[in-house]
Amino acid sequence: MNVGFIGLGIMGKPMAGKLIEGGHTLYLQTRSGVPNELTAAGGIACATPKEVAQKADIIITMVPDTPDVEKVLFGENGVADGPSKGKIIVDMSSISPIETRAFAERMAEVGVDYVDAPVSGGEVGAKNAALTIMVGATEATFEKVKPLFELMGKNITLVGGIGAGQVCKVANQIVVALNIEAVGEALLLASKAGVDPAKVRQALMGGFASSKILEVHGERMIKRTFDPGFRIELHQKDLNLALSTARGLGMSLPNTATAQELFNACQAHGGGQSDHSAMVKALETLANHTVAD
Repeated sequence: MNVGFIGLGIMGKPMAGKLIEGGHTLYLQTRSGVPNELTAAGGIACATPKEVAQKADIIITMVPDTPDVEKVLFGENGVADGPSKGKIIVDMSSISPIETRAFAERMAEVGVDYVDAPVSGGEVGAKNAALTIMVGATEATFEKVKPLFELMGKNITLVGGIGAGQVCKVANQIVVALNIEAVGEALLLASKAGVDPAKVRQALMGGFASSKILEVHGERMIKRTFDPGFRIELHQKDLNLALSTARGLGMSLPNTATAQELFNACQAHGGGQSDHSAMVKALETLANHTVAD
């Protein structure tokens, strides 16, 4: 296929690389400049989203937030200036479900199909083509783009119609944030009580409390390795989406709000660029103790 890929950051770069490895022609654009390793592998750099849309049949976007998607799609020299009827836009960013549906409606007016397909799995999942991909689309459009998803991920689910993928991603981010908070509290309690948190983590990995968060982020908390796989500022954005969606539905998400306040505290202390496992630092401040002590 002729595929466009816009947004080549921590996640987008390895995802685009997997599509090139899969034999597809990739037209690439990102605001910081297309990485040399992708062009060396056969990717074709484009100057604008419009140029990508003119050359590709399927255009994938992978950018940080709702305004970024809107700018890529509808800004000056945006995707909307380039595609012709029958092309497909696949937004793999994590953005507002409400705005996703609005974007899809605007694209439908010019005969372009739309797919929302946010991902989970972080940088490691992207590099290993092991992402979870949550899809909102029609069945017919999903079948057209599924071969591309299979090069980037392992757990691929058509959740429902347009916007359903984004709702699923919001739910995913709630679960992840609350698990990080729970693991942080548990390991901090162990350390404060004078018990080796590494041994506690090892013991818990064999029981009902076992989780991917305990495995990966529990180790990060103990070893103090907070280089970002997924940045706090991005998880903040996702929880804002969760909380605003909940407000729109007239419901409360009390523990999600607590997790967001912990992320806010980390951001206030200059930790927005850290991995989201560094939420534990906010808990450590409250306890006047660190997991590593």
